[in-house]
Amino acid sequence: MRVEAVNDVCPLLSSCLSSAYGCGQPAIEPDQTRVVNGVEARPHSWPWQISLQYKRNDGYGHTCGGSLIATNWVMTAAHCINMDFSYRVVVGKHNLQQAEESAKAILPLKIIVHRHYNPALISTGNDIAMIKLAEHVTLSDEVQLACVPAADTILPHNYPCYITGWGRLSTGGPTSVTLQQALMPVVEYDVCKQSDWWGVSIRRSMVCAGGDGVVGGCNGDSGGPLNCKNADGIWEVHGIASFVSGKGCNYVKKPTVFTRVSDFNEWLDETMMNN
Repeated sequence: MRVEAVNDVCPLLSSCLSSAYGCGQPAIEPDQTRVVNGVEARPHSWPWQISLQYKRNDGYGHTCGGSLIATNWVMTAAHCINMDFSYRVVVGKHNLQQAEESAKAILPLKIIVHRHYNPALISTGNDIAMIKLAEHVTLSDEVQLACVPAADTILPHNYPCYITGWGRLSTGGPTSVTLQQALMPVVEYDVCKQSDWWGVSIRRSMVCAGGDGVVGGCNGDSGGPLNCKNADGIWEVHGIASFVSGKGCNYVKKPTVFTRVSDFNEWLDETMMNN
């Protein structure tokens, strides 16, 4: 990727997240209606959501989601990355087919995939990657930073969280043009690891959400956030969409599985410090 390097190095995750806007506090409040099915999100109410796009013959196409966690760093899923592809990150998007003044496309300077990620067996975990941007984004009402939860934070069973993304609207169905959101309560580890749920495919470094057979992540949502509001009213990204059942995106007792962000705080800090 031939892009000019920037000299700014973020020393620690905590300082990366400091800004006039703070993090996890969207200027445009998300619609928190407890709907059963996913709905179109209120435009720019999840301002840390990015569209990861890869270069095709006819331009760039959306492939995965991600979260802006510093002005020049994006967190996404390792399985979204193919080092043979050329990518760009688009911030400030809502409608992928319309020009939007808030949107800006930025090339990656560097992409770092977790060293223990195994693409041949995604259920081994470590499905996390970081993208260093070639330039810092300008924060605004439409582009803001995600908060990362404290290390080792574990959410209780049925904790309300929202998945967001431009993925398929149903198994084998069309992808969405506009950013969608859906309420997906957390399924605690002791439930999700049961044999009639995900069984041995689940690790403590993951978090499950959904599994009611109605709402779930789907192709195109990968890498995107699981957004959960903490006790102080701040949104935190607790998960990175990782995988769903091979039987379908909305399958009973097969909740969407996310990389648990709070298990990777040290890796996030090290990655930003060393790159």
